[in-house]
Amino acid sequence: MRALFVVSSILVLATALGFSQQPPADVLGMHNLTPGSGASIYVPSGNLGCTYCHAPHTGLGGVTPLWNQQLSKASYSPYNSTTYHQTGNTQPPLGVTSSLCLSCHDGTVAVGQTAAYGKVTTVGNWTPGDTFGRDLTNSHPFSLVTPIKDTANLQASLVSSGITADPLHKVKLINGNVECTSCHDPHAQTTDVIAQNFLVRDGSSGQICLACHDPNRVVQGQVNLLAGWSSSIHQSAANKVATNAHVGPYATVAQNGCASCHSDHNANGPARLLKQATPAAPGVDPSTQACMTCHNGGTYLSPAAPNIMAEVNKTGHPLPSGNNAHDAAEPAVPMNNRHATCVDCHSAHGSNQVTTFGAPPALRASQSGAVGVSALDGITVLRPAINQYETCLRCHGSGPGKQRLLQFGYSPMRLVSMPDSLNVIPEFSATASSSHPVFHDRTSRLAQPSLLTYMLNLNGQISSRTTGPRIFCSDCHNSDDNREFGGQGANGPHGSAFSHMLERNYQFSQAAVPGGLVTNTFPNPDQSVNGPYAMCAKCHDLNQILANTSWLKHGTHVGQDGFSCSVCHTAHGMGTNSPNVTGERLVNFDVNVVGSNNGLPIAYNRGTGTCTLTCHMVVHNANGTVSSSTAAPAKAKAH
Repeated sequence: MRALFVVSSILVLATALGFSQQPPADVLGMHNLTPGSGASIYVPSGNLGCTYCHAPHTGLGGVTPLWNQQLSKASYSPYNSTTYHQTGNTQPPLGVTSSLCLSCHDGTVAVGQTAAYGKVTTVGNWTPGDTFGRDLTNSHPFSLVTPIKDTANLQASLVSSGITADPLHKVKLINGNVECTSCHDPHAQTTDVIAQNFLVRDGSSGQICLACHDPNRVVQGQVNLLAGWSSSIHQSAANKVATNAHVGPYATVAQNGCASCHSDHNANGPARLLKQATPAAPGVDPSTQACMTCHNGGTYLSPAAPNIMAEVNKTGHPLPSGNNAHDAAEPAVPMNNRHATCVDCHSAHGSNQVTTFGAPPALRASQSGAVGVSALDGITVLRPAINQYETCLRCHGSGPGKQRLLQFGYSPMRLVSMPDSLNVIPEFSATASSSHPVFHDRTSRLAQPSLLTYMLNLNGQISSRTTGPRIFCSDCHNSDDNREFGGQGANGPHGSAFSHMLERNYQFSQAAVPGGLVTNTFPNPDQSVNGPYAMCAKCHDLNQILANTSWLKHGTHVGQDGFSCSVCHTAHGMGTNSPNVTGERLVNFDVNVVGSNNGLPIAYNRGTGTCTLTCHMVVHNANGTVSSSTAAPAKAKAH
């Protein structure tokens, strides 16, 4: 009896001190369904306070925290993806933890279906994004099958001791599991005063995500897809973000952190919870859309990021369409699944801003952390790539399914080529007869009097980049207005106004039949940056070429007759030898243009500077003489 008196006295004292009062509205926020609380659904009369959710006595079934809202009995489709390593699927236990949140937020039970008061009249509608439905594949996984399986991108303490890495100890596992209340406190809307989304702590800079996810952890035999985040530009960028960009509630890219690209609920793409672009881009896969809000022009960032999509929309790398969407777990060497998303060449978690243009062949900072393929075999995966060309070899090396697309313009057919003519590895290798120095340093076997000391900018003025001993793939395949060479656009082979995504104008000579009349000629060519061979003129002095300092017939063929370099020279290199065409100085004829001389093998003798072939209805003989051809020659075959 005395004990009962003491308890009663404590309750009276607590009431006198005000401890029994319900939390103020600015704590419960929208979960207080009183008019004026900010809730989109509210009770127009009455002041039930906590009892919107909690019953004063037993609640539902005795297993809930005096729960008053009718529980949903829906069956859910949980999150899954090719990079998700938790085993099995489970349903949130009815009446426990996350199930309570879903009794309102899955949208299958009307708010106000109470145990204690029956149906309570409510007014209003859900705010978009507050209902998740039964399909939870696009929401962060919770109510996992325990024990949690360890992976490289998880904090080590999560599995070893069931403790997150949150230094404030606010982000917690609930009974050893991830639940809604691991990240959300339903009783306090404004703990994070900016987000005001019932977060358990300040969520800026991805702090809640990093409580469970570790971008710096290394686990033998596993790939940490978050590697590089701690020092990346997306982690540190101070660019201001407009509120209508819908990339997060905070002021800058860095403060929005993970939320710049990922949604915890109702993501655009179920795998990896990627955000939809603002504005939405129909027909574009989720991995591309997640980049487009910031890299598609517009006014969402200040200062603005490079407008990558403006380059892609010229004639750029083909984005996924139909059934060839990118997947983070797809092979580094694509298997007949050709596409080019941002993350095929860049690491969203490891990328950095290019502030200086380093020397080739090393990756530029924007590709830090990107996956590559070894030039030695075209198969060995490099995580991360070291050299720029290694990222290109993912698609332009030994993988199957490559094809010539008409959208990129005319493609020569070389006299001497490998069985896979689109595999550039043999063309650039150290064993190639000759090649542009992408994989290896330039050799000095033959003099190159036309080679400039410094590359030219887009306006024709001298740049700070030397022409040797190495060059990048992107020194030729680049945005036509890239800022490295004096433009205002993005760097890299995103797209170009010129064929084959070339940085500058380059025209190919063509013929209706091999050896026939060349239809695309430029006699006395314009040697300026607007001329037909501006791409070659970036590194080669056309005056020297036309003056015959390299070969006695350049002036006739290029200057007088107006034939393109592509008739006789291959652009990359010659990966195999031929007794008739050695490949020195990149000589390897285009057999769509050049035909046979009366059935003789097409040949070039560097010692005498003579050819055996027919071109533009002119027969070239091995002794250097020429004669007119009256009949179209037989079609030459590449070998």
